[in-house]
Amino acid sequence: MKALGKLYLIPTTLGESDPMDVLPQTVKRAIDFIDYYIVENEKTARKSIKIVHPEKKQPDLKLSLLNKHTDAKEHVAMIAPCLQGINVGLMSEAGCPGVADPGAAIVKIAHEKGIQVVPLVGPSSILLALMGSGMNGQSFAFNGYLPIEKSEKKTALKNLEKLSSDKNQSQLFIETPYRNNKLLEDILQALQPNTHLCIACDITLPTEYIKTFRVADWKKIKVDLHNRPCIFIIHKTN
Repeated sequence: MKALGKLYLIPTTLGESDPMDVLPQTVKRAIDFIDYYIVENEKTARKSIKIVHPEKKQPDLKLSLLNKHTDAKEHVAMIAPCLQGINVGLMSEAGCPGVADPGAAIVKIAHEKGIQVVPLVGPSSILLALMGSGMNGQSFAFNGYLPIEKSEKKTALKNLEKLSSDKNQSQLFIETPYRNNKLLEDILQALQPNTHLCIACDITLPTEYIKTFRVADWKKIKVDLHNRPCIFIIHKTN
């Protein structure tokens, strides 16, 4: 019986930075022997591969596109090469694939098919934000995007604040970068003065900004988060 190929989870940088600063050599070695990839965006994926491994021949790359518009029926075909003994690389648009990322669906199928999954080390904005926050690294939850509608967002924020207190569990969430400043306004209006808020943006980039203060203190600080990838963390202590 022919051996199955493996599914390699290949991290990328979190923005315009030197990949050698944040990606280990194992990533370059994996790219060296993998020609089949599942990616979110072909142009940025090719660019990422070229930056990490300039000698890689671009015409040899076979890319399948996976994003929120991809039909679930196409997922099995994307990892079909693994069933033929060919290794496949799964890449996120930024950071680690499978975490707050559509690639999780591919990983699930790989397990169902008996395909070995190999996660490679790389930057995770969620974990790096938590590391730099000073909040509870023993118990935390990532909640993705909050509702856009103002009253629903306020309710969600208050629910997360209560949850952080009741469970002693730090609550992480994100926003579309162009709406970051509005979200910060809503946070400062909705939450209690003593609740701690961490804002971690441009993580691993030269413009990196990670600060944790009480909501009351944030109201005295001016920071422009517009179009900067951010992780927000809140925690209300009793």
